[in-house]
Amino acid sequence: MKKKLLVKSIILSTITSSFLLAQDQPQELGDVTVSANKIEENIQEVPQSITVINKEELEEKRITDIEGVVDEIPNMSFERALNGSLSTTFRGLSGSTFTLSNPVVIYVDGVPYYDRYDYNPSFINVDQVEILRGPQGTLYGKDSTGGVINIITKAPENEWHGSINAEAGNYGYTKGAFNTSGALIDNKLYAGINGSLKSDDGWLTNKYSGMNKDANRTKAKRVSAFTIYKPTDNLSSKLVISHDYDKEYGRRGINIDNTLPINDLKRDENVSFDVPSYITRKTNSQSLKFDYELEKMKMESVTIHKDFDIDIVHDSDFLSGTSSDGLASLIISDVQTWSQEFKLASKNQDIKWVAGLFFDDEKREQGPYGNASSRGTANVVSTIDTNTYAVFGQVMIPLNDFELTLGGRYQRITKDIKSDFYNSFTNTSNSLHQYDDEKSWSTFLPKIALSYSFNNDLMAYTSVSKGFIPGGFNFYSTSDSSDSSFEPEKSTNYEIGIKYQQDDYTINAAIFRMEIEDLHVYSTLPGGVFVTDNARKAHSQGLEIDGKYYLGNNFELTASVGLIKAKYDDYTDANVNYDGQKITGTPKFTTSIGISYFAQEGLYGRVGLQGRGKTGFRRNGKVEETDGGFTANTKIGYKINDWDVYGYITNITDEEYVLSYGRGVGFNEPRRFGFGVKYTF
Repeated sequence: MKKKLLVKSIILSTITSSFLLAQDQPQELGDVTVSANKIEENIQEVPQSITVINKEELEEKRITDIEGVVDEIPNMSFERALNGSLSTTFRGLSGSTFTLSNPVVIYVDGVPYYDRYDYNPSFINVDQVEILRGPQGTLYGKDSTGGVINIITKAPENEWHGSINAEAGNYGYTKGAFNTSGALIDNKLYAGINGSLKSDDGWLTNKYSGMNKDANRTKAKRVSAFTIYKPTDNLSSKLVISHDYDKEYGRRGINIDNTLPINDLKRDENVSFDVPSYITRKTNSQSLKFDYELEKMKMESVTIHKDFDIDIVHDSDFLSGTSSDGLASLIISDVQTWSQEFKLASKNQDIKWVAGLFFDDEKREQGPYGNASSRGTANVVSTIDTNTYAVFGQVMIPLNDFELTLGGRYQRITKDIKSDFYNSFTNTSNSLHQYDDEKSWSTFLPKIALSYSFNNDLMAYTSVSKGFIPGGFNFYSTSDSSDSSFEPEKSTNYEIGIKYQQDDYTINAAIFRMEIEDLHVYSTLPGGVFVTDNARKAHSQGLEIDGKYYLGNNFELTASVGLIKAKYDDYTDANVNYDGQKITGTPKFTTSIGISYFAQEGLYGRVGLQGRGKTGFRRNGKVEETDGGFTANTKIGYKINDWDVYGYITNITDEEYVLSYGRGVGFNEPRRFGFGVKYTF
């Protein structure tokens, strides 16, 4: 413990000494353009909480995936559940189990990533990441009740440019990546391609005889290619084709021991899995975008097709020497999605506006889907069709120093399910129960915001917006009772904030309150059947502050903090009343602070500290809190000409704390270190 405190003191001393070492000539913050309202605007003029991470910051902080982005955002946390699903928790909202949606939807150049198993897009060719906090359903839809992470890739130039990157680290980690783009015909036809290969042995060791000892090893590959055609100055088209594949073995956690206090559970690196366990994800997507610009208006069409496959085989109890030895749980699923959006937006007008139509068709075929145990086998084979139709619009009206934003989205969502329940994975000739149902929901999602500019540096705003996630069907449909489906989740978000920017620093602050109805919660019925249920009422409220400060020439300080209280107001499950208890999976606070020394040539580096407060999880008939913790990370490198050589360490002090709790206990990653080299041309 003393050693860890000493290392923390050294890190904090480094940050403090950097203030003293900073030179007198400050860097200046330039204007940052975002597309939060689906039109380009200065970030300081948008009446909502937004964090922007540009390509230089992504490299400085070594952010290589969506989890790294989430770690930078106040009141946002990333959950890697032990069943293989990925989720973002924000302001008391978390992923919906059997809609498989996330409250924070990722968009990569307009292509959505929202499924809990398909939530890790490529970061190879990223130019800027915009994190929009609060409900974004008015313009974005797709269940974005918590926010949107908008990833914008780099635009190609006439001259061909690119990079080659290689990394290696402990636990057998290796990664190689490449990226290049340029013009085939100057100013007319552009093309680009990028990809990566990654391998990792993982930090768990399987002690079971005859099994691969690298229990949570992973392999991943990604490739994406695009073409852009501009036949005229006003018309352009962009075609993107991508393929993502990754396979993760085992799981990153241990089994539950209910006899120990939750904070006494430790990250054990030795496990005994008697069944080969893995999660395979494969995504193929194609998107086609057309833009046509007039003097006062811009028209846009985006067509998207995604084919996502998930194949999961897990040891049913992740233990050996039990009555469940040799038995497994299976999830095999194929999801086909087609979507189309048409949008009109203002251009060069005092009154800014955007309007559009959205259509989406998703077909989810699942089976086998279930679990084998000493009590028997439960297997559900199902098909779920979801259709969404929406019309949306928003207008921003200047009123002297005020600006009024009015927006709305009307959408209708229809879902139908056909499922069969079997007591075998192999024999599906006799269905024990057939479930056939259809439900639809129509909703209007309004937004109103009012901002006031005191001067060119200071702006204040207030906003009210609605969030909505449709209801759905529980996959384990063993009867036609009310437990086979659940209601939509609805929220109302109130926010007041300020944005202040000077030449060398910027600071943003917001307070919020969210009223939630029919919150989606994960529940267990008698007999061990898992379902999504609704907590009738809940709320969250809190504070978020983030900022950036150029301490001097080449020194930059970034910091963020989020404080939150999130509680159930009306929720009873399995005869246990949770009224007044904390919403699970929501840390009391999150914080991130870092200092960077950046340079075009020569030595550069960064050190950062990230913290997570106490987090509640349902356990033994109540919500128990884990302590959370702080992790420190660093990256130091040297640039010479077109080469960049660097080393990194994450979780320097090897801190350990619980991140997830359910059918096992998940922990944060142990200490990682390695080196990399990058060549840019």
